[in-house]
Amino acid sequence: MKVKEIFEGVFLIGGQLTTKNLISGRSYSEKIINDGGREYRVWNPEKSKAAAAITRGIKNFPIKKGSKILYLGIAQGQTASYFSDIIGNDGIIYGVEFSSRAVSDLVRACEQRGNIVPIKADARKPEDYSWVEKVDVIYEDVADSEQVAILLRNVEAFLKKGGYAMIGIKARSIDVTKDPAKIFQESLAAIKTRMEVLDYVTLGPYEVDHAFIVCRPM
Repeated sequence: MKVKEIFEGVFLIGGQLTTKNLISGRSYSEKIINDGGREYRVWNPEKSKAAAAITRGIKNFPIKKGSKILYLGIAQGQTASYFSDIIGNDGIIYGVEFSSRAVSDLVRACEQRGNIVPIKADARKPEDYSWVEKVDVIYEDVADSEQVAILLRNVEAFLKKGGYAMIGIKARSIDVTKDPAKIFQESLAAIKTRMEVLDYVTLGPYEVDHAFIVCRPM
């Protein structure tokens, strides 16, 4: 079986995007591929904006072994579990989520994996989790009309010098009445006031009316 590493810790196997499972036998019911005693989890681009962005051809994916990540809008932690695989036991994910129900599910995932810290908080108020250390990557997936402002606020508070940010733009959460293409361009323009944009892709057909941006402070 041919295994091709396309980013650090991210592999293509038979045309399927995968990560090497940090916790053997544990999954979110996704397909598992076994190869020479190694267990890989299939990362479905229809269920993860990060996987969709990689499949759509982004050239920069800054999450690596040992990375420290602030994940805004972590929900139940499915996408974060793939980040957990990549960063390994030397990395850590601080997962901010406002929904109490989602946090309850997230806590169970955190107990299994050991490198995810659940934080019940509002990503619009980084002062409420000001104890979080500076991180290498901020990943934002928050359904809010102020998505870009939320990202920039957290970048200012938590991103290390030389760090990166990634954001999944949800056009219908920002303004359901406006053309998504216009929202994407407005979001790009707002990010470019403070950040250098390294990658920009729309996520169709995997995520309709979504786009993905990888950036870093100028």
